[in-house]
Amino acid sequence: MKPIRRCALVTRFADARAADSAVVLSRHLAGRGIQVVAPEEESPRLGDIAARYVPEATLADSADLVVAIGGDGTLLYAAGLVAQAAGLLAGRRVPLLGVNRGRLGFLTDVMPEDMLASVDAALAGDCARDERPLLAAEIRTAAGGSASGRALNDVVLQKRQSGHLVDFETWIGGRFVNTHGGDGLVVATATGSTAYALSCGGPIIEPGLDVLVVAPICPHTLSDRPIVVPGRSDIEVRLVDRPDSFAEVSCDGRPLGSLAPGDRLTIRPAAARITLLHPPGYDYYRLLRSKLNWGRRAFDTPA
Repeated sequence: MKPIRRCALVTRFADARAADSAVVLSRHLAGRGIQVVAPEEESPRLGDIAARYVPEATLADSADLVVAIGGDGTLLYAAGLVAQAAGLLAGRRVPLLGVNRGRLGFLTDVMPEDMLASVDAALAGDCARDERPLLAAEIRTAAGGSASGRALNDVVLQKRQSGHLVDFETWIGGRFVNTHGGDGLVVATATGSTAYALSCGGPIIEPGLDVLVVAPICPHTLSDRPIVVPGRSDIEVRLVDRPDSFAEVSCDGRPLGSLAPGDRLTIRPAAARITLLHPPGYDYYRLLRSKLNWGRRAFDTPA
């Protein structure tokens, strides 16, 4: 790992707790001789910190490390910036460290009280590097239009109209799988298996496994269950040709576009990957126990 000289901060400065952590970290990094890169629109909030202020979309372009302070949504946003930088700069891979200022924090696994020590460990090269795959999603319309995006957690197809089902077909590797009726579909990486796919009844996947979860959202038939497929799979979704069959597609919660009858959504592994950093002593199963309250007996919980 090359020396870290520039550290980009990604956070929601409107959140006072996240902003306070960003200021503390900025001063700490400046004291270590590390240049802080921050969004130009947030310069008033960082006070007298000597930082390089750039448009938020370019935060990761010249950074050697990105620190996301907030919830998992903030880290997913930061991952999008990192993936964009990798695509524009010939595969340049910037590591990403998440500080939890949100709720669950499956991805932002550094607690606020451990933030400075964990960042110091990252600067010293003592953090564990965790390579996570990305999904590439593409919409191709019947009229010849297209839209593409990438996701660390999941690609989600959802019905456009409340109170209506969306009918669609799934194809995997060119082979027909099923016709679905319901609220939509989640295609999740192992990383995203603890997000939306989990609430759809999908399994928790150990992040080191190269698989995808394909989970229907509120399916209209009880036999329509989540399945696990190889991570290299090409998944295609086609809407059934009905007058009221319209859907919206998002990548990690970011809108990608609309799907109408005759359009196709293709989801496949992306060329780029994301490098997450974990502090020394990181244990995925300990993280699960902490977030999901595993390993606690009923009579151990205070009334």
